[in-house]
Amino acid sequence: MYKYEVILYWSDEDRAFVAEVPQLPGCMAHGDTQESALKHAQEAMDLWIETAREFGDPIPEPKGERLMLA
Repeated sequence: MYKYEVILYWSDEDRAFVAEVPQLPGCMAHGDTQESALKHAQEAMDLWIETAREFGDPIPEPKGERLMLA
């Protein structure tokens, strides 16, 4: 399990919960429930990191703190 910040919100447009991982550009997932969106986000993080490793791209260290304030 990774310790990246995940932002979870409801999207009226998509009619689904969306989970975004700001430290991993483009890494996001969705689901019918908050739990499924978070589960899919974990899978997306796995794929994001695996792909970065394959291409030799840098993988950010989790900051372990809040990235943005509302």
